[in-house]
Amino acid sequence: MVFPLYDDNSDRTTFPIVNYAIIAANILVFLFFQQLGTNSNFTYAFSTVPLEIITGHDVVTASRILVDPVTGQRLMLPGLEATPLSVYLTLFTSMFMHGGFAHIAGNMLFLWIFGDNIEDRLGHVRYIVFYLLCGVVAGLAHVFATYALATDQSSLLVPSLGASGAISGVLGGYLLLHPTRRVTVILFRFLTDVPAYVAIGIWFVFQLISGLGMLGRGSQQGGVAYAAHVGGFVVGVALIKLFDKKSR
Repeated sequence: MVFPLYDDNSDRTTFPIVNYAIIAANILVFLFFQQLGTNSNFTYAFSTVPLEIITGHDVVTASRILVDPVTGQRLMLPGLEATPLSVYLTLFTSMFMHGGFAHIAGNMLFLWIFGDNIEDRLGHVRYIVFYLLCGVVAGLAHVFATYALATDQSSLLVPSLGASGAISGVLGGYLLLHPTRRVTVILFRFLTDVPAYVAIGIWFVFQLISGLGMLGRGSQQGGVAYAAHVGGFVVGVALIKLFDKKSR
């Protein structure tokens, strides 16, 4: 597997204020609103729930206890909370929330590495519009993939959250605009420089294969919304030229 560390920023001409602001917003939401992931009421109120997006109606469920069939361990699963705004706006709010330290750390690392050069190329305003649009389309991709693969309504009640879909769009745009830019990565335990198309290409192939694995399971695999990753990446590739100042 490939793990990126940083890329070549030698030709960047602008300060990536929007990219840093997005990173700061994600961290602040995780710290103060999600309270490091412990505030399940906030998280389950503002996450994207596929059934809510499909029907347009807010869904509130009670907490329930799950029993591990192997270990017998009892786990409390929080119920869905009332959303104090239109359920469709959760497609935006969920983009700034995360499920844990590893989740937010991985996402923010990718955004820090690849987002600044996309903002430099698009400009501040176009970049934020591009980022949010990719995130919304990625969220919709997850919703409709979950609906298409659902075997019962319970899978439609599983909330999703995270900036992964929007960041996947940034990666798609990066691949198209900077395919040969050098990216320093850890590749099979070795530190090396590779072109962006190798670093991002390996990542996308993994997402695609993992997403196709969902077809045989009928639900999201391992709690990861691979459909959102693939959907965000594809829309990033499709739209980047429309937002690119040089292309225009």
